[in-house]
Amino acid sequence: MSAAAGNEPVAESERAPERAAPDPGASAALTRRIAAIVDDKQGEQIVALDVADLVGYTDYLLIATARNERQAKAIHDEVHQRLKKDDGRLPARVEGEREARWILADYLDCVVHIQVPEIRERYRLEKLWGEAERLVLPIEGAAP
Repeated sequence: MSAAAGNEPVAESERAPERAAPDPGASAALTRRIAAIVDDKQGEQIVALDVADLVGYTDYLLIATARNERQAKAIHDEVHQRLKKDDGRLPARVEGEREARWILADYLDCVVHIQVPEIRERYRLEKLWGEAERLVLPIEGAAP
């Protein structure tokens, strides 16, 4: 029987490399960078929530309001293009891009939510994640 069948120990050289521990500083820096890009495209009420201790799939949720679907799409496109160009970073997935009322872009360490005002008001993600600490964002469009 082979090691793959579980009857023999797996040789050290055959083990998958262990994943390095995530760097919370890098996650915060990415989140602040995305927030700055969103701010550059006139996103409003930008909030970053530290959910690292609450969920296992990301460190931060970044939530921003776009005035309308056209602006939501423009914000998403700008974040996508700048992260791709500068870092070669692409989202693991994007949802809602076609309708552009709520665009979710998963950058693993930071999940970005761009919402039009009525969607933001309806789902109130900040209230849903009320126990999460806010990350300080030194930008003009950040919510108090």
